[in-house]
Order: sequence, then structure tokens, then C-alpha cells
Amino acid sequence: MHEIVVLSGKGGTGKTTLAASISSHVDRLVLADADVDAPNLHLLLDSRLVEEKAYYGSRKPVCDFELCTECGLCTSICRFGAIVNGKIDEHRCEGCEFCYHACPEQAIRLEDALSGHIFVSGTRTGPFVHARLGVAQENSGKLVSSLKKSAREIAEEGNYGFLVVDGPPGIGCPVIASISGADLTVIVTEPTTAGLHDLERVLDLAAHFGVPAVVCLNKYDLDPTKAAEVEHFCQEHGVPLVGRIRFAPEVVKAQLEGRLPGEGDAPLRGQFNEVWRNILKRLEA
Repeated sequence: MHEIVVLSGKGGTGKTTLAASISSHVDRLVLADADVDAPNLHLLLDSRLVEEKAYYGSRKPVCDFELCTECGLCTSICRFGAIVNGKIDEHRCEGCEFCYHACPEQAIRLEDALSGHIFVSGTRTGPFVHARLGVAQENSGKLVSSLKKSAREIAEEGNYGFLVVDGPPGIGCPVIASISGADLTVIVTEPTTAGLHDLERVLDLAAHFGVPAVVCLNKYDLDPTKAAEVEHFCQEHGVPLVGRIRFAPEVVKAQLEGRLPGEGDAPLRGQFNEVWRNILKRLEA
């Protein structure tokens, strides 16, 4: 089973569009949306919910007032002002657990807190694993790791050949969790100064963790000069360019209609197909 993670240094480059389009060129694969803070891959897939499970990724302090002597120690040591004589303000609490360890009466215990949900849906190409982090919850990196674990188990049990992960934008903790253990990272960029800058950052991140990377240049025809600059950068740094996707209003139309981009546009579909063929060549190399 090959694991491919689609990344971008910034939002809006077309990462999710590419991940969704890849699925139309593979008969059997498992899809996963690792952007748990703002998932949107489901908007492009004709999916049906199969399973939902709660995710507990953090712990919250709870006070036993039968043991609490209201000594005020927890109040004095909490730098967030989240606890007053055992009474905890969950909106201020950062989950540092300091009060739990400091309480001389052991009146504070830790309970698992609901941090989000992991979903498994069905699509025409195979299972789709996605998640949603709860409002104001943290530990999105841990949720991504749990999501990927579920996706890998499904792929291995069903003997699927590919796991394609739509990763989160940027280079933070969720991105690190999404590329962990991947066979290949496909970085989607665009012909802009910001796109080139963020491409460098994601390439550095992938190199640091030893994950091979390739680049897909999206909307290349909007600025041919900057597109040539991006291609030169890739050539200079020995990063394979697996394809170029033109800007097409059909993509926006397909997104609005909840369809996979390229299904109604033969030339555009051909470009996505070329990207997938080049990705396969890199995996087989």
C-alpha cells in the first residue's frame, strides 16, 4: 500500500482539488482529509456516512469538593486564571494539568475531554476517512495521527493499493503528523511570490523528515513568468515537477456543483491524469 500526502504551504493553491481529482483515476483507494481544523474534501465527493466515533485527545481537570479545603493554592498557581478554589472555568483552562499535580489534597482529578469526531464514509472509489476538531479544541496533530491510523487500518484490511491524504496547509504540527510515514509528498503550488516562498518551506519540512517530495504547479497560465521561476527553482533543487494544471472556470463550477473537477472537461482531465501517471512513476522508481 502506497501512502501519498498532498500538501501546500498556504491555503487556496488547489491542494484539495488535486487530491479529489486523483481519486477519479484510481479504481480502489482510501481517501483521508487530514485538515481537521477546516475539512472540505467531503464537499467534492459523493460520500455517505458509514461510521462516526468520538475522539478524546485531551484531559480536563475536575474538582472533588468533598476533598477540597479551599486552600487557594490552585488559584495562586494557575497562570491562566482558570480556577478559583476548585471552581474551574473551562473556557480559560488550557489543560496544562498543573493544578492536578499541585493540589495537596488530591481533590483535582483529570477526565478525558471530547475533542472532536472521526468519520468513515463510503465513496465510489473506496472508503473516505475524515474528522472534525471541536470548537476551541487543541491537539489537532494528535487527531490527524488518529485519523491516519484509522485510514491505514482500513486500507490494509481491505487490501487497497493506495492511501491518498489531503493534508492541512502550512508547516505546523498537523502537517508534520500528516506526512509521518508517507511514501511520497505531492506539494501543490501556484505561480506567485507567496506560492514559491511557501513551497520552499514545505520542501524543507519534507526533507527534514526524509519524505520524498514532488511538485504540481497549479494555475500556471495566470503568470507565465512566475511559473517559469517556480519551474527553475524545482530544476535547480532537483525536485521533480509531476505536472502543470491550467486555470479553468470548470474547476470552480464543479466545486459549486459538488463534482470532481475535470470530469466534464476532457483536456483538464488529461492534465490531472498526467499528474497521476507521473506520481506513479515516482513511486515505482
